[in-house]
Amino acid sequence: MHRRSLTALAAAAALAYGALLGGSPALAQAKTLRIVAHADLKILDPSFTTAYISRNFGYMVYDTLFAQDAKGQPRPQMVEKHTTSKDGLTWTFTLRPNLKFSDGKPVTSADAVASLQRWGARDSIGRAMGNAGAEWAAVDARTFTLKLKEPFGMVLEGLAKPSGFPPVIMPERLAKMPTTSPLTEVLGSGPFIFKRDEWVPGNKAVFVKNPNYVARSEPPSGLAGSKKPNFDRVEWLYLPDSNSATAALKKGEVDYIEQLPPDYINPLRQDPNLKVKAAGAYQGFIVMNHLHAPFNNPKARQALAHAVSQEKFMAAMGYPLDMRVTYCASYFICGGPNETAAGAEPFRKPDLARAKQLLAESGYKGEKVVVLVPSDVTYLNAEGLMVVQAMRSIGMNVDAQNMDWASIGARRAKKEAPSAGGWNVYVTVAGQFDVDSPITNAYLGAPCGTSLPGWPCDKQLDELRTAWLKETNPARRRQLLDAFQQRAYEAVPYVNAGQYSPALAARADLKGLDRMWNGMPTVWMLDR
Repeated sequence: MHRRSLTALAAAAALAYGALLGGSPALAQAKTLRIVAHADLKILDPSFTTAYISRNFGYMVYDTLFAQDAKGQPRPQMVEKHTTSKDGLTWTFTLRPNLKFSDGKPVTSADAVASLQRWGARDSIGRAMGNAGAEWAAVDARTFTLKLKEPFGMVLEGLAKPSGFPPVIMPERLAKMPTTSPLTEVLGSGPFIFKRDEWVPGNKAVFVKNPNYVARSEPPSGLAGSKKPNFDRVEWLYLPDSNSATAALKKGEVDYIEQLPPDYINPLRQDPNLKVKAAGAYQGFIVMNHLHAPFNNPKARQALAHAVSQEKFMAAMGYPLDMRVTYCASYFICGGPNETAAGAEPFRKPDLARAKQLLAESGYKGEKVVVLVPSDVTYLNAEGLMVVQAMRSIGMNVDAQNMDWASIGARRAKKEAPSAGGWNVYVTVAGQFDVDSPITNAYLGAPCGTSLPGWPCDKQLDELRTAWLKETNPARRRQLLDAFQQRAYEAVPYVNAGQYSPALAARADLKGLDRMWNGMPTVWMLDR
């Protein structure tokens, strides 16, 4: 029965996909890129949610003032020039001339100011900038200023922030809408226009070239430089059945699959008509509830850290050796600019004896510990089962509760005791741009009163984070980064389960894949 159901599901998905490919001769003649998206597009506002699919949508239709290049450096994007005062408290920015939104109306400094104010109300760097007294103001149609009350070391890095809540620029009237619900109108100055009339939620999203997009003269690099598309039309297709998606790729009906399930990596590598490529860096997170025993005690959190073998976790998730890191000592991305081993030495190898000792010292006496195990995402399911195994190996009484990822998303927001419908542990993963610094890594934020599930609270860690943010001297900043991680290994806001690279699969004739950067949706680099 199960096999027949899967066969029927695959057939239905194939029929639905065939219908999606149908269209007028004019559409068939357009140079079209077809992508199997990693998720269904539901929210069209990248300033409302941190979901990667909405972030990717933002880069299709919006542009930013600055952007990170392939070396991770912030470069001007919509900005023509900028200056800063000697004390670093006053910044002046000038927009490039002739920038337009897709409806043909000019982009002005008032649009930029309103968009940055919207971003500052939600984003971690934006809020930190606000705590430093940030005030944005328009001077004329193309010039605006930022005035600070105290130095802030990440102004350009914040304006070039690629993920989380990227600071996209939208019309002032939209930017001033309430942030309590997502925007439904889409109007940007980016390389593409969203075709709302062809949007089929749960199946398909379509984009066409924006005739009013004004590209930079520099070649594309990372998210910076020209974003002039080589395709007239881009289609995102949502095909949750992996067999249907890979069959469509092999037949040439789609150009690439954005996130390939680990089980398909090696088989598709054998096909000469396809390419399989690592797409950025991710880390696995083991998130503990700091509100309730046993993980309200740092010794219990340290005990779990001593029980984790990153090598075994990553192998269980199914990624091949060349797509995973044997051991990463950093709470940030290994191989990234903030990589550090400070404080990691005691945790380099699993130490079950030390873990059991710390667990006993924490006061744990065999109470039931609730672990939320994802049932519908294969690599997260493996990560969750490995956590259960690690906890049992040090004598914890584990209650593993299997549920789909959407249910975990709702359950993890509950602050009630585990015995009253709450939880103790869940697992997740995060991409490089949401891991690689003390401010972009939300799970390292430990201000008391945080709304992040897990609710870490460590005054010393939060003070070090704030000091790192404010510091402008590079050498001192590096010292503070090391001190921050040293404290993180003592407080253990969460446990790093290891680092890996997700994979994308594409047709061999698709050019530009090697220039795509850290798994970001830089489709303007692609050609056929």
